[in-house]
Amino acid sequence: MGRWRDGRGELIVYGDGTPTAVPLEIATSYRARTKGLLGRDSLDGAILLSPANSVHTFRMRIPIDVAYLDRDLTVVAVHTMKPWRLGLPRLRSRHVLEAEAGVMAGWGLRVGVRVSVEAGSAGYAE
Repeated sequence: MGRWRDGRGELIVYGDGTPTAVPLEIATSYRARTKGLLGRDSLDGAILLSPANSVHTFRMRIPIDVAYLDRDLTVVAVHTMKPWRLGLPRLRSRHVLEAEAGVMAGWGLRVGVRVSVEAGSAGYAE
């Protein structure tokens, strides 16, 4: 696994049988991670914050699903957070996925499921 950089790609969820591909925004710079989903009313797919082991929903307009991933991109926790909440840090978490509330279950994303990230040309650095 190389280093990602800010950009777009695809999240592949290996949950229930057939892998599910989800549009993905990749946020690795401090500025992109800090902005995250702030000020948005919706999101097509998910956003990956890396590195990250906790999130908050202060100033967010919508509830979100949050999945914490370990260094091998295995889900260690999934939670739905309402706006204006502070999530607790997850010690084993190295990356965090955020999406609109309720969509991760439909992707088969749950604790123990492994995902992969296929970055577009602007989302990957060797």
